[in-house]
Amino acid sequence: MTSTFALSVYDQRRRDLARRIGPNAVALLPTAPMRLRNRDVAYPYRHDSAFHYLCGFGEADAWLVLTTDAHSTPRTTLFCLPRDPERETWNGLRLGPDAAPAALGIDEAFAIDVLDARMPELLAGREALWYPFGADHELRVHAWLRAVRNDARFGRRGVPSPWQTLDLCNVIDDMRLYKTAHETRLMRHAARISASAHSRAMRFCAQQLRAGEEVREYHLEAELLHEFRSCGAQAAAYESVVATGANACILHYPAGSTPVRAGDLVLVDAGCELDGYASDITRTFPAIGTFTSVQRELYTLVLAAQQAAIAAIRPGARFVHAHEASVRVLSQGMLDLGLLRRDVVGTVDDVIAHEHYRRFYMHRTSHWIGMDVHDCGAYMERGERSEEPPAPSGTGNAATKELPSRILHTGMMLTVEPGLYVRPSPDVPEPFHGIGIRIEDEALVTPSGCELLTRDVPVLPEELTALMLR
Repeated sequence: MTSTFALSVYDQRRRDLARRIGPNAVALLPTAPMRLRNRDVAYPYRHDSAFHYLCGFGEADAWLVLTTDAHSTPRTTLFCLPRDPERETWNGLRLGPDAAPAALGIDEAFAIDVLDARMPELLAGREALWYPFGADHELRVHAWLRAVRNDARFGRRGVPSPWQTLDLCNVIDDMRLYKTAHETRLMRHAARISASAHSRAMRFCAQQLRAGEEVREYHLEAELLHEFRSCGAQAAAYESVVATGANACILHYPAGSTPVRAGDLVLVDAGCELDGYASDITRTFPAIGTFTSVQRELYTLVLAAQQAAIAAIRPGARFVHAHEASVRVLSQGMLDLGLLRRDVVGTVDDVIAHEHYRRFYMHRTSHWIGMDVHDCGAYMERGERSEEPPAPSGTGNAATKELPSRILHTGMMLTVEPGLYVRPSPDVPEPFHGIGIRIEDEALVTPSGCELLTRDVPVLPEELTALMLR
């Protein structure tokens, strides 16, 4: 996959990056390598998101180098695989370094096999080096720095090596946190495809069961994947969760072979990837199309928690506010339904303060979404210190708690996904045993609040029933 957007979009991103890293700097960014699955069979290739964000190039074994002059004007160099007719016969056409500048809107390109020879001259004389810390390429980067230092030491090159190294992820992650109109249009499309896939799986499940046919989890996964590909998405954005009955109490349960029974709830957490951007939807639905009274009670509670979280998402609010809103609704519901006993845990404030709710709700309500389903971006507001008192013992990392939650701004995109997972226990009412429910949508922060991109698949109980009983 090559450019998703117009070349001007990538050019503007590189100019923005150049401004952020400053004058006389260099940024290095490799894309993902091919990975073997077994013997000579490779996993389906997926580019590195940050690399693709800056140039739109989708081939493996490539490096992007961005240098800035004294005025922070960028110059972009790509190192990529050369054309090779023999290999292209087996694995498809390559762009090659000769065609890359015009095709990608970059300044120059070279074959990847000259990367080690050319990198010292690109590093020499730069004041700062930016690259992603902690990745497989780190030793290679240090070897290039040593080569520049040795050249300066022995008089082969009269310029110094960069005197500081900085983590490029911090800069690009923050850029990717704010979605442009181009990205939002693409993510709307991905959301529509994923919503259609969920609706298809729901209808298939109810129709097959009403006809007396067998339905297993993998049948529903097949319906999802069929819709993804038939609508033009390249792949699933992550391994689909298709969990029937008590399997839904396992948060990342992969679709297995468990039969779906008419009285089950089915939890499906699935989304497609379209042109490098993810979607993410979770729905929990009654397999036959109608809820039992107990299932509907718990489902209505989770839906109310999601509605409270959605209402908390707006510019100026903190990222954590949606979670806090959903936790309060869920905690009160746990007390009202008898999942938690008041004579044991106390009031709703006690439940929240001591995190008793985590027995049935153990994950956060939101995460960023974008090119990656769990997208990059800090969850804490850098440069601030919290004025809140220290958290109770055992509730989180003390160092993290010192930084307050990120402030939301227009253009950010996050999920909203409260849930309840009731494993069998002697102190829990038996009718609730083995019920797992999660409802998840994508929310785009707008000037007046937020917009849900994924409501083409219904969430209200009566709407779910109407969809499945058509």
